[in-house]
Amino acid sequence: MAIPIMFGASALKLVKFGLNFTGTEISILLTGMAVAFVVSILAIKFLVGYIKNNDFKAFGWYRIVLGLLVIGYFTFIV
Repeated sequence: MAIPIMFGASALKLVKFGLNFTGTEISILLTGMAVAFVVSILAIKFLVGYIKNNDFKAFGWYRIVLGLLVIGYFTFIV
């Protein structure tokens, strides 16, 4: 789901800056796009494989604990 958004954001940057990039900047942008694409594909494969073999209990407990920590943070610290 993030792949079209990342591509669109990169295309928007190209248009916004009027295609006035140096060779180094273009190579950095393309490298970032490629790395983001590969990492997103690997993350999707991992999560789909995890869901095939496991249920959502770990995710549920993670969300409960994170929610309690956030509530505690905003109650006592902020």
